Amino acid sequence: MIEPPAYLLLSAILFGIGVVGVVARRNILIILMSVEVMLNGVNVAFVAVGSYLGDATGGIFAFMVMTVAAAEAAVGLALLIALYRIRETIDITELKVLKW
Repeated sequence: MIEPPAYLLLSAILFGIGVVGVVARRNILIILMSVEVMLNGVNVAFVAVGSYLGDATGGIFAFMVMTVAAAEAAVGLALLIALYRIRETIDITELKVLKW
């Protein structure tokens, strides 16, 4: 059996890859996918800690995070389609539609 620190290291690596994707990219679609990778890293941590403690709470929290991620993806893609129809680009440096 693999020890919990290995799963937590995997979780940290996934979260780090997601952070780099959010910070370094200018494409909204890539940013949304990077946020999904970050949320999956958190899910791995929840499940690993829950499994180590012998409790189902980690799995329940992971399920809740997946639900929020699905809603985030739906709303994010809807906004992406609306912005693309207005500006015909998905580069965040050229989008100033959402400014107050």
